[in-house]
Amino acid sequence: QVQLEESGGGLVQPGGSLKLSCLASGFTFSDYAMYWYRQAPGKGRDLVATIGSDGSGTNYPVSVRGRFTISRDNAKNTLYLQMNNLKPEDTAVYYCNVWVSGFSSWGRGTQVTVSS
Repeated sequence: QVQLEESGGGLVQPGGSLKLSCLASGFTFSDYAMYWYRQAPGKGRDLVATIGSDGSGTNYPVSVRGRFTISRDNAKNTLYLQMNNLKPEDTAVYYCNVWVSGFSSWGRGTQVTVSS
């Protein structure tokens, strides 16, 4: 059973940084691309970062490019999202995601609030 558990969210001032983690289990983590999404209040879930199974092939939308960095440690089955220069519009619940055997799996998410 695929399980994803996000952590590391919190309240941060504009311009601050946070590092999110996603601990994965129930599948061979190193075989799969991984994704970070976010969902702001009243909005849909948006993709914010992608990483290939071996750590290559990272990709970001313009809204976070240059501020967010996705990475992974396959030995620890853990996905990361380093977020710098945070803005109020980055406030959202952040989720990690994986597609395994045609099924999309999500964690419960971690809340990130950017406010002074």
